[in-house]
Amino acid sequence: MAAVVLVGTRKGLFVGRSDDRERWAWDPLAFSMEEVYSLGVSPHGSPPRLFAGTTSWPFGPRLMRSDDLGASWQEPKRAFGFPPGSGAIVERIWQVQVSPVDPDVVWAGTQPSALFRSTDGGETFDLVQSLWDHPHRPDWEPGAGGQAIHTILPHPTDPDVVTVAMSTGGVYRSEDGGASWHPRNHGIAVPFQPGETPEYGQCVHKVAVDAADPDRMYAQNHGGVYRTDDAGRTWTRISEPLPAEFGFPVLTHPRRPGTAYVFPLSADIERFPPGARPSIWRTEDAGDNWHELHEGLPDEAYTVVLRDALCHDGADPLGVYVGTRHGAVWSSTDEGESWHEIRSNLPEVVCVRALTV
Repeated sequence: MAAVVLVGTRKGLFVGRSDDRERWAWDPLAFSMEEVYSLGVSPHGSPPRLFAGTTSWPFGPRLMRSDDLGASWQEPKRAFGFPPGSGAIVERIWQVQVSPVDPDVVWAGTQPSALFRSTDGGETFDLVQSLWDHPHRPDWEPGAGGQAIHTILPHPTDPDVVTVAMSTGGVYRSEDGGASWHPRNHGIAVPFQPGETPEYGQCVHKVAVDAADPDRMYAQNHGGVYRTDDAGRTWTRISEPLPAEFGFPVLTHPRRPGTAYVFPLSADIERFPPGARPSIWRTEDAGDNWHELHEGLPDEAYTVVLRDALCHDGADPLGVYVGTRHGAVWSSTDEGESWHEIRSNLPEVVCVRALTV
């Protein structure tokens, strides 16, 4: 079983390749000195199309694509950006997702918080005007990392349903192909806004969908991990057993219902793992219980895993990959039970994607 891992950093893209998921060979650096804030893998095709959202300080953002597993990259026909007269510019591309039911439909989320849609496989993108014109938009505020749509979750079978999340702003969902958008944040607390839970304005860091039920989702919030069983209409806190409620990523197992992974961090002052002991925590019962997965990880590391730097490769047993802000990539070939380092001394890792071919 061959595996490919894509590691997006603040100074370019690193692509690793392995025949056994133990020994890795690495391609030369791609997109040198460009920030790679997003990576996407199409669920269609053999090999699948890959995407990389890069930002060059002199030249701005690009959404690149590859049809040969990252050996070469092409730019789209039309520059990625807001239409003339919008009064906005794209600062970064934070998320790329291909529709599970239509390989030609590609979604992209940006900073500032905007959603773009392609219907030609990523050649051209158009602004989803309905979300850009949403009456809540003037109240969305930037978090510490910027004001961006960082999560896009197309429904696995219904092309009219898509869920997005942003910091800050919260979770929004469309059930009519993007014609209208409704906040889905009831029950998610806003620790920096005391009082009742607002309709929107939550600092949701990442959302992931359960393997068995697309209406069951997990959210890592600025303060707490949450689960919804009704497509975001209500959320329940499930972080009680964890050593800390703060964190950035949340990842779900692609085949095992109720299984999710998080990387807890102390907050708001420290922003490193509790006791400086980095661990992945896994639930197998939808958040009722959590178990620490630490074997093979450093006993001490004052590091952070960002929202898109925890991923899986879809294999059986599942390979799980973690990239850190101190430039390490950790890998597990046994669904998180044990870990080993497959790359070190990289620039700050922003996002990681993996696949098997």
